[in-house]
Amino acid sequence: MIRILTLMAGLFALVACSPTLVNEPPEQMGAFKLRVNYVFAEKAVKGPVSRSATPQEWVAAIENAMNVRLGRYDGAQEYDLGVSLEGYMLAPEGVPVVYNPKSTAVVRVTVYDVAQKKYLAKAVQMQVLEDTTRSSAVLGSGHARTKEEQMSGLSLKIADRIEEWLAEEHKENGWFDPVESPGSEIADQNS
Repeated sequence: MIRILTLMAGLFALVACSPTLVNEPPEQMGAFKLRVNYVFAEKAVKGPVSRSATPQEWVAAIENAMNVRLGRYDGAQEYDLGVSLEGYMLAPEGVPVVYNPKSTAVVRVTVYDVAQKKYLAKAVQMQVLEDTTRSSAVLGSGHARTKEEQMSGLSLKIADRIEEWLAEEHKENGWFDPVESPGSEIADQNS
């Protein structure tokens, strides 16, 4: 009986998690502006029980999510982001309640400061898991979602995780703080 109650509590906790939304409020990102969004998926390793997806499908899904999430910042300083999909597992149909695999993806992220001509970060690894919904908690993601829906959801989670990480770095380490250009100091002195 305790096992059943524990299982049910776990399922309700999973269902209670708020899903990642496309149009969440923007983070505090200082002078950040996305100049170029490079996405690579040619070397991605497919998990052993995963549905198949082409590198082109992955690149399109991740580029779209990154542009939606990070393309909305219009600061005065440009940054390039590189995202390399290292591995993924798109959950196949499982056995409801007994075997419900979740989709996951592993990426490496690089951040380049265009004006300073230097890397802020190289190949920082992140892993994301797809959001759980009521139907996927019981039936499993493979039954509840198409491959495209799983890829779209994971891509949004990747963009969300990168956005949150960049905001943390801005807050803690001053990434994206406004930098005065040499010409602006001269203009201020002449005023």
